[in-house]
Amino acid sequence: MHGHPSQQRQDDHLVIGVTGHIGAGKTSVANYLQSVHEFFYVRYSKVLSDWLAKDPESRAHLQAVGWEVMAGGMQTELNTRLIAQIPPQLDCAVDGLRHPIDHESLTKAFPSRFRLLYIESRQETRWQRVRKRYAELDTFRQADSHPVEQQIDALRSKAFAVVENDGTLQDLYSKVETLVKRIRTGGLS
Repeated sequence: MHGHPSQQRQDDHLVIGVTGHIGAGKTSVANYLQSVHEFFYVRYSKVLSDWLAKDPESRAHLQAVGWEVMAGGMQTELNTRLIAQIPPQLDCAVDGLRHPIDHESLTKAFPSRFRLLYIESRQETRWQRVRKRYAELDTFRQADSHPVEQQIDALRSKAFAVVENDGTLQDLYSKVETLVKRIRTGGLS
């Protein structure tokens, strides 16, 4: 697929990827970009679910399927499917990068317009945010340490910015707002 025209997209819009561990605030950031800045919203787990999941409501099943994709060398195919959903004429928020291949694929598809935000939060804070999904701390820790989550740390060094999210939602939105302004005014390095 190298050099294939569909892999090289028009670079007249912003593509902001959002990564971080479970409960860090990825979806809050992507939803903010969608609602306040009218970004088109694409989510890795939705693409994965539409492609392969037999039980799209089950997060444990999605983690297992995500791991099959990663371990089976299908991460590039997942990215091809995700990138195909990004409209060339719109700004886009991409929720849930989990692997260096995700970063590589989006960077290749949008060389001058892709920026990654790494959302960081303490484990205890993250668990409190997702207690509806993981009532027990042990269950949360199992999900958080699943092999499919283990490449996330490798994305930290590739991020345009690391966003600390241990405060309020308003604090998070304020930080994202500042970053969007910085990116838009040419802070693209």
